[in-house]
Amino acid sequence: MTRVLVVEDDPQLVRALVINLQARHYGVDAAPDGATALRLATARQPDAVLLDLGLPDMDGVDVIKALRGWSRVPVLVLSARQASDEKVAALDAGADDYITKPFSIDELLARLRAAVRRTDDTPHAAGTVLVETADFTVDLIAKRVVRDGQDVRLTPTEWHLLEVLVTSPGRLITQKHLLQEVWGVPQRSKTNYLRVYMAQLRRKLETDPSHPRHLITEPGMGYRFEG
Repeated sequence: MTRVLVVEDDPQLVRALVINLQARHYGVDAAPDGATALRLATARQPDAVLLDLGLPDMDGVDVIKALRGWSRVPVLVLSARQASDEKVAALDAGADDYITKPFSIDELLARLRAAVRRTDDTPHAAGTVLVETADFTVDLIAKRVVRDGQDVRLTPTEWHLLEVLVTSPGRLITQKHLLQEVWGVPQRSKTNYLRVYMAQLRRKLETDPSHPRHLITEPGMGYRFEG
């Protein structure tokens, strides 16, 4: 049984989430604050966390940072905060997805299923060496990309950028994280690096670079790889 930890201080929303999750055969634990959430996460080892940011004892971003100190459990933020910088802060801290309140239960469940599925399907976690799309194949061991039966020549920087994206399929990777991973410079003033190299990757890998299917831009936040 998939176990979900709900971290929310609104009793009515907690009740609604518990009812809907249990009706779909999820096991559910609930925590009204950050301290309780961290204690339950340690004791119960959930398969996913649904997390409000506005908790009574600490900010939800701090809960994410604490979890990421020892766990890769998928964290889906449920928050009324709509500013881009708030979303980016949560994603940079290690959240896997960000769902703005109010939300439909069907959307939440779909994103929850996807987050749990990604945990099993992530190439590094699963020991996968090949990442295949309809347009190209990435060999993570040989550091090779093939499109239409031909090797695609990538620069070391292009390869590193592609590797970071394809090893976290479906997950939104922030600009700051990519800059840190690929260039070692998380400053947002360097986002022009990302635009240039992403455009180059799309020209080499996408059938229609102006309408990419695999290397997706999330405006104001970052990029996502869809296989």
